[in-house]
Amino acid sequence: MDKQQLILNKHPIMNMFRHQRGERYNYVNSPHVIVTVGLPARGKTYIAKKLTRYLNWIGIKTQVFNVGEYRRQATQAYRNHDFFRPENMEAMAIRSKCALDALEDMCKWLENGGEVAVFDATNTTHERRKLIHDIVVGKFGFKCFFVESVCDDPNIIESNIMEVKVNSPDYKDMNKDEALRDFLLRIEHYESKYEALDEEREDNYSFIKIFNAGEKVLVHKHEGHIQSRVVYYLMNIHVMPRTIYLTRHGESEHNLKGRIGGDSDLSERGQRYAQKLASFIKDQNITGLRVWTSLLKRTIQTAKGIDAPQERWKALNEIDAGICEDMTYEEIQEKYPGDFAARDECKFSYRYPRGESYEDLVARLEPVIMELERQQNVMVVSHQAVLRCLLAYFMDKNSDELPYLRVPLHTVIKLTPAAYGCKMEFLPIDSEAVDTHRDKPDNVNKDRSSEEALITVPLHF
Repeated sequence: MDKQQLILNKHPIMNMFRHQRGERYNYVNSPHVIVTVGLPARGKTYIAKKLTRYLNWIGIKTQVFNVGEYRRQATQAYRNHDFFRPENMEAMAIRSKCALDALEDMCKWLENGGEVAVFDATNTTHERRKLIHDIVVGKFGFKCFFVESVCDDPNIIESNIMEVKVNSPDYKDMNKDEALRDFLLRIEHYESKYEALDEEREDNYSFIKIFNAGEKVLVHKHEGHIQSRVVYYLMNIHVMPRTIYLTRHGESEHNLKGRIGGDSDLSERGQRYAQKLASFIKDQNITGLRVWTSLLKRTIQTAKGIDAPQERWKALNEIDAGICEDMTYEEIQEKYPGDFAARDECKFSYRYPRGESYEDLVARLEPVIMELERQQNVMVVSHQAVLRCLLAYFMDKNSDELPYLRVPLHTVIKLTPAAYGCKMEFLPIDSEAVDTHRDKPDNVNKDRSSEEALITVPLHF
């Protein structure tokens, strides 16, 4: 018996739920495991992180389990590519144990309330994928979906290596040229044993194969709501360099009076912002820019002077405040103090009577996110609550943080998607405006005084 098999037999995960079959595999709401497959530098971790961000944003509790991180914790400083040579049995044993440790932690997390786990590793052999499937489906009854990234475009591979891999913790003590040579040899070691997902040999698996960062997609036996959402999302993302610009409408007459919602015109200062915004965009000389606004007057007026193709989206309209539309916070506190407190207690899930919640708004904005992922350079001119939801997606903010993200008036927020995240820059345009941001008050009880309820309401006229 070799060392790897000995580690497998003795590992605690092999004794977990050993006598339990995969009855739950056919449950609609079974936890899911998304398993990445592919050679190094093919964008697996990019897909894992982006998919996790999306699923968390739409309210599905998701976490990545990256085997490389387990390996870095288990071993001393990385020396060279020899660690990944298939004939290096000692290193192979370490790598196998790290994979099993990650699997164990992942299954425990799913057993304790997790909904989707992403098992991020190369998983390049039939044997490794069978082991994962046997544990995930056979022992725990979870659903399993493989995502293979196949890439033979040398430009994409080189870009991924130079942007991400040579800057990884493995190469912190190497210069870039040395790191590049070492990583290319590491890839060769994986290529010697690589077995792509096979529709005949692995006919019973559900999987998607993505070729050259979305150039072509093959889907095999996907099933259920979550896998359908995953497939739809992965078919829309791309890795083209681009920039997304977000801005609220210029200051409105309602902003001056502290009123929420409605469809008011821009104030004089808001009109000046619209002029300065058009000049700012012109100076940026953005290739192929498209401008999206809501259907409300204040966003259309703000974007009027921008020389670029424009589209109106109902989905970009401000959150519907229902019976509280056109009211000030002081009026809401006076007329509906219970609702005002309930919204402060849980702002994300609170729904205005006959209106919307932030949770509803996220669902409404999902088509916008899908289209943003397909586009190149876009400017979105919208509203405070809407832009908070979009920022939460791009910046990976949770539902507690989302409703309190700062989105000031007369400011352009520039988002530049990067390898594993997004760079955010706030670019204030020299134009004065009121502050509409309201922090969560300390006291959210329904019996609080009006003074306590209104303590964080911004000044208005």
